[in-house]
Amino acid sequence: MAEKVKVCRQCKKIIESGNKCTDCGSEEVTDSFKGKILVIHPDKSTLAQNLKVNKKGMYALKLG
Repeated sequence: MAEKVKVCRQCKKIIESGNKCTDCGSEEVTDSFKGKILVIHPDKSTLAQNLKVNKKGMYALKLG
């Protein structure tokens, strides 16, 4: 059975496996979130700047 997708509570990075964020190293994760955004150019994206995202990757829009 596939592992449930989780999100880091600190930086909102979507984590495909494990319980530790690969970006910030936090172990505070949740499986309750709404919406996803794929950030390709964080420096050019207004939405990424509003979410305070500064790295490429998949992020949650809102934590539950």
